Parts: sequence; C-alpha cells; structure tokens
Amino acid sequence: MSVLPCQGCKGLCCGPVAITEKELKKIRKRVKSMPGKLRNELEQQTRYFGTCIFYDMEKDRCGIYSARPKVCQQFGYHKELVCFKNPGLAVDGQPLEHKTIGILSVDYTWNDFK
Repeated sequence: MSVLPCQGCKGLCCGPVAITEKELKKIRKRVKSMPGKLRNELEQQTRYFGTCIFYDMEKDRCGIYSARPKVCQQFGYHKELVCFKNPGLAVDGQPLEHKTIGILSVDYTWNDFK
C-alpha cells in the first residue's frame, strides 16, 4: 500500500471526524497517557475551522495517530474518502459502516478529554 502525500496539508482533510463510542474510549485513554506538556501544546494550537482538534499543526501530522478513528485510517484509500493529491490510492469500494456518536471539534472538544 502506498503512503499518502500528506506533507504540507496542515490537516485540511482531517475533519470533520466522526467517531464511534469505542473510538472515543480509545482516544480518551491515549490523551490521558500523553505527557501534560505535549497535551497542553496540542490543545493550544490554532487550527483551520473544522479540522480535527487532535491535528498537530506544528508537526503537520495526527497528534493521536495510534488511537486515530477508523475513518482516519481509511482516508485516501477508500473511494468515499479520496485524497485530492493522490486519488488513485482510493480503491476500496466496501460500504463504510460506522455508527457514530459525534464529531471531534464539534460534539467533542478538548474539554471532554480533561
């Protein structure tokens, strides 16, 4: 599988991010295990409107990569989640089954992870 050409995107494709209850629990666990300084730096960053609250603008990458939701894992590789820089990577045509409970940065903000 090829890697997405994400450098320089600044998270513009990372949002809105719908999550499941199971993913929320996994994200909460990941955030609690972060060093306080890192968590605070990530929380204080200014992001583009609608971009995921966990996108690290300074490092230009996901701040919770190991706990990222399934929709993020499938982005760029699924026909319904095409990367505009390399649309040819999107080949999976299976329906996205994702019973969500809310959206990061809309329904769930940093206050929900303290």
